[in-house]
Amino acid sequence: MSILVDDLPSLLIRIGDEFFAIEDVCSHDGQPLTNGPVENCSITCPRHGARFDLKTGKPLCMPAIEPIATFEVQVRDGDIFARPRS
Repeated sequence: MSILVDDLPSLLIRIGDEFFAIEDVCSHDGQPLTNGPVENCSITCPRHGARFDLKTGKPLCMPAIEPIATFEVQVRDGDIFARPRS
């Protein structure tokens, strides 16, 4: 699901009971990750195949070498909140 976190285009991804929020941009070429496949707690850029860890934002394969931002996610009373990590 596409969301904004502090005006930054981001994605909210649910895997089982866990939620992850990441910056919706590939650090390799600036393209959105929106339609990238998610598996094994990672997302793959649909354009060039760079893969990122949903927990840390670290690149898992080339061509990306820089991480993407990840956000802290909290679920309270059925509502989901995301904010930059401190």
